Amino acid sequence: MEKALLIELRRIGLNAKAQFPAKVYYDGIEIWDYFVDIFVENKIILELKTVNNLLKEHEVQLVHYLNATNKNIGLLINFGSSSAEIKRKYSIYKKKS
Repeated sequence: MEKALLIELRRIGLNAKAQFPAKVYYDGIEIWDYFVDIFVENKIILELKTVNNLLKEHEVQLVHYLNATNKNIGLLINFGSSSAEIKRKYSIYKKKS
């Protein structure tokens, strides 16, 4: 599913990268790399799941990834149910002064 989605995103002209290392920060200090399932246009995190139902924990996980990587927009996409389920999450990142 990840590879097929990556092909389709690129087919429509988007810059999409799979398993892209995104820097994770704590208190303004880089602490490790989180590997984004798919990173689109260097600003949108796609977190892919194959579960029967998305849970609140999946949404919270994506918001944590957004906060930790200083990104604002993420899509949680579930391919595990009868039809694809998509949830948009956002986090307003503000640089510390």
